[in-house]
Order: sequence, then structure tokens, then C-alpha cells
Amino acid sequence: MEYRTLGRSGLKVSTLTMGTMTFGGAGAFSAVGKTDLDEARRMIDLCIDAGINVIDTANVYSNGISEEIIGEALGGKRKGDVLIASKARMRIGNGPNDEGLSRHHLIRECEKSLKRLRTDVIDIYFLHEWDGATPLEETIAALDTLVAQGKIRYVGCSNYSGWQVMKALGISDSHHQPRFVTQQIHYTLEAREAEYELLPISVDQGLGVLVWSPLAGGLLSGKYRRDSPTARQLAGWSEPPIRDEDRLWRIVDVLVEVGTQRGVSAAQVALAWLLGRPAVSSLVIGARNEAQLKDNLAAASLVLTAEERSRLDVVSRPPLLYPYWHQQLTAKDRFGAADLVLDRSGI
Repeated sequence: MEYRTLGRSGLKVSTLTMGTMTFGGAGAFSAVGKTDLDEARRMIDLCIDAGINVIDTANVYSNGISEEIIGEALGGKRKGDVLIASKARMRIGNGPNDEGLSRHHLIRECEKSLKRLRTDVIDIYFLHEWDGATPLEETIAALDTLVAQGKIRYVGCSNYSGWQVMKALGISDSHHQPRFVTQQIHYTLEAREAEYELLPISVDQGLGVLVWSPLAGGLLSGKYRRDSPTARQLAGWSEPPIRDEDRLWRIVDVLVEVGTQRGVSAAQVALAWLLGRPAVSSLVIGARNEAQLKDNLAAASLVLTAEERSRLDVVSRPPLLYPYWHQQLTAKDRFGAADLVLDRSGI
């Protein structure tokens, strides 16, 4: 297992992170998975034995049951150098303050998560989603309080747009308060929108990137092909949205071809492609069973050739939106490292 420094922090994280959205299976999350405590223990041990040192969860996953299972499975003790990441923002009750990133909600939910996880500190605490109704100054000040109290160590954001990330970083810098060290974003061969703004920001501002659903909810696993809907789709789970199904299946075709030639699964090829992209620190992998988990873990040691990466790039390349096509035509002689994150070879 390779370990990468998370952004400009000094924290080392494994290139694969254990995702736990399948833990519990309560409410809407039953469409994703229903991992119980015994299976969770086996999966956690399997991941730790493979070298994974980050377990990712959120207060909203199965209404806190995911966190409870992790706390129970770890027995209130950290195994080795295991880091715990959690999140808050989503609605977790019917009250007027049961969602968002207000000081009230954020501090209360962090304290609840600590109890469920049976730990004194959350290593990486993510703002799970943007909250345009709460001033960013209030949110970042609340994070500052939690860091000062020793309840969280590092902070990050998830599912923010480019301007939202930059606004938050500007407030943190001007107030000398905790700065995001990482983003957790959706980024796959099928969904490369992050290359327009989020990855360049990560390179420019020194943010590590954790990728959620790196196999697009199983769509890039190679298990599903044209005319065969995935288990999540059959269960009514709509993430991620697919806007061009023909393009999706062309990508899957190439993944399967490369995997067959290398003697590995299409899923491993998709994960290995992501691990070779700029700013990517770790991929959050989840699984419905141990067989899927073992297959995903094997991606940590797979390195694609330049020719294989090129084939995948060509079939999945995003269009150059404005102003990027204009910059490619008139400014490429003065591009910096962040500019070069976006694949511009298609113009």
C-alpha cells in the first residue's frame, strides 16, 4: 500500500480509504448495502491488514448506525494507525436546526459522532455539502472551536463548487483559522467534471483529494454492460447521474479490454487510472461483500502503462468548455501546473 501526504498537511493517508456507506442499511441507505456488525469487523480487519489507514463515514449514513458499527467494531480502540474521517451537514432529524453548517448544528453533530464512534477525536472532519444559508465565517469559526477543543484534527469539504472552496479558503486565511487540507469529491472516468475547477484548485491551493464512489456506484466495475442495470439502479439509487449512456458503455468497453489484457478486473483498471491523476490522495472504496472488497484492494498495486492511460483518456475526455477552449487557443504558452490538470489534448 502506498501512502500519500494529504494536501499541505503532514498527514499520510493510504491510497485506498475504507468507505462505510454500506454499514447498517437503514432507511434509504438500504439500497446501497446492509453490512452488519460481524461482516463489518471482517471487512475492517481485511482493510487494515492490506495497509488501509483511513476509515470514512458520516453522521447521515444509516442515521448514525454506520458510525456506531465502526465504534463497536474497533471496540473503542484504534487498531494500529487507523484514522477516522466523518462528516456533517445533511438533515438528520425533523427539527429546524437538524441540518446545515450552523455553529449549533456542526458542534452538536460532531459531539454525537464522537460518542457513536467511541473516540475522543475525529482525524478528518468534512463539511458534507455546501450550506448557502449559513455564513461561511460562522462555519469556519465552529471548526476552529472544534480543533481548539481537540475534537477534530483536520478539516475538509465535500461536494463544493470551485468558488465555494476558494471563498472558504480566503476566509480561513484572513481570519487565521483552520484551512481545508482536503476535498472529498466525485471523480471517475465517466464523470471528469472535477478537472475544470476542483482538481486545479487542489493543485494550486495544496488540497488533497479523496474520491467518493470511484466506480460510479458500480457502473465502472465491468460487471454491468449495456442492457444490464446495476443493483443500485434496480433499487432506485440515482447517484451518480448518467447523462450519456452510450459514452458510459464505451468507457466500460475499454476498461474491460484493458483489464482482460492485464489479467485484472475492469474495476481495478478504473481505480488505477484515478490514482494516477493529479492531486488524488486516496479513493474511498466500499463493497457489498468481501469478494468485491478484495478485488478493489488489489488496485493499490496496479500501475497502468502510458498507452493504457491514453486509451482511457481518449474515450472519456471531457469537452473543453469556455473559457478553457479559449485559453487553449491563446494562453497555453503560459500555463502553470494547475492549468495542465484539465485534459486539453482533444482540441
